[in-house]
Parts: sequence; C-alpha cells; structure tokens
Amino acid sequence: MHNPNRPLPPLDLVKGFEAAARRLSFTLAAEELFVTQSAVSRQVQALEEFLGVKLFERRHKALALTEAGQAYYRAAAAALAELRAATLRLRESARGHVLTVTSTVSFASIWLVPRLGRFRQAHPGIDVRIAATHVVLDMAREGIDVAIRDIPSGKEPPGAVKLVGERMCPVASPAYLAEATAPLEKPEDLSRHVMLNLHNSQGLWPWLTWAAWLEANGVPDLVPGGSLTYDQYDQVVNAALHGQGVALGRLTLVESLIEEGKLVPLFGKRLRIPRAVHAIYAPGAEARPEAQAFVAWLQRELARERGEKKGA
Repeated sequence: MHNPNRPLPPLDLVKGFEAAARRLSFTLAAEELFVTQSAVSRQVQALEEFLGVKLFERRHKALALTEAGQAYYRAAAAALAELRAATLRLRESARGHVLTVTSTVSFASIWLVPRLGRFRQAHPGIDVRIAATHVVLDMAREGIDVAIRDIPSGKEPPGAVKLVGERMCPVASPAYLAEATAPLEKPEDLSRHVMLNLHNSQGLWPWLTWAAWLEANGVPDLVPGGSLTYDQYDQVVNAALHGQGVALGRLTLVESLIEEGKLVPLFGKRLRIPRAVHAIYAPGAEARPEAQAFVAWLQRELARERGEKKGA
C-alpha cells in the first residue's frame, strides 16, 4: 500500500547523485550544479547513508556505478525529468499565453508545423508547444490544452469540434509517373507498381491500409509489383514525394501537396471514410482565449484549403 509519509531523501542529494551518475565524475557534476567537488561528494555520501547502500565504486581517478547505483540512477533521472517538465509547464501556464497542443506525429509534421507560422503571425502573443505522439495522453496530467485527433464517426467525445472529414486516394509523384514503364490508369494497374505501406502491427490505422482501399475498390486480391513499408505515415508521404512508389494519401494531409503539383491523385476515386479530424479541449481549456483562438484558426485554415480546392 502506498504510504505518502514514507521518508524521501532531500532533493539536493538526489540532484547531486543524478549529475554525478550521469557524468561519472564528481568534478563535472559540481561544475554543472555550480557547487564544489567536495559538496557533490558529501551529497552522494549522505544519500548512500540515507539509503543504506553504496551507489558508486570509487576507483583510481574514476567512478563506476554499483548495481544498486544503476537502478537508483534510472529512477532518479526519470523522476527529475518529469519534475522539471511539470515545473516548466506550471511556470509557463502561470505566465499565461502558452498553449500546449498534441497531435499525431504525421499530422504535426505534414500539416501543422508547416502552417504554424501563420498562426504566430495572427497571434504573436501566444507561444505554442507541440507534443506529437500516437499515444493518447492524459490531457490534464500532461498539461495539454488542445488535442487534434482523427475519430470514427459517432465516437466523438462531448465538446469535440469537427475540423475536416477524412478522404483517401492513391497518390504518386510526377517523377515516378514519368519514369514508370507500366500504365497506372486503373486500380488493377497497381499489380505492376510499388506500393508504399504504413506498418500497422498494433492495428492503430486499419482504415489506412492498402487492403482496405483495394477491397473498397473491387480488387481485394491484387498483389502489387513491389512494396516498401515505413513506421510513420509522414515517412510514407516523404517516400512518395521522392518517387519511391504509390502511397495511399490522406487528403487532409496531402491535398496541399497535390495543389502544389508535388503529388498526383490517381484513378479519380477519392474514398470518403467514416472518420473526421477533431479538436478536443482539455477540461477547462475551452474557456482559455488562447485555446479558442487556436481552434478557430484550425477551422479557418482547413476551410480555406477546402475552399481553394473547390474553386480550382
């Protein structure tokens, strides 16, 4: 059972030990912490007495962690890193005008980061921190204000703001098409071309697979002429841009690349799927002007891009 009253060592002792363990030097740790070498040595000795174990082996002109020291270092480094991050979030939050946004890695790298300068131009007083991850974060615990996520239709949490629906179509670069020795005019032609795949061992994106697209387009048994597989969707898009094969394009992310002529949509079929990208406020964040401004900017930016496409 967790007992919050169990004694913990003073924080200075842990900081001194962590620095010495990371640098394997009392001298370098002292320089980092702006204290004397003897002060770090005393901190480590006091921590060893507190714990009742030796953390270092003192060798001639060298330090080495004991097995207990290695285990305690891993725990201390992780705890200090989390404490520093939480402290930074709270200090920035107290100053205001700092907005923390989480999205998937691909949405951040392909769509959000290239456009974020426009948000800064419109709102120069708002600092934005991007936390790109495929892990669904605890927004309150991680200090997240707004999450951008694609969600199946009917599964939206209360208060979610729909930004754009999901559509897909195969895409390839003009260079790939120019160098292709086989036609690429209908889905069946993919049997003579390289497919760019997203590795999906955990089943996170069952809808973003060639198998799903081929079945929806009446060629479920097609075998491609070749394949390349990547761990992240932005890598798939980058491979397509460099002429490595045909990618399954999420139009939310690649439509601007199509408009710029960097990718070409194939077969004239754009599959609409029952998913949409949403903005989700953390509890209480919907009242923050910074969060409201960011979500409104997302809506305008995506609406502008859809408008440009329709007017093209």
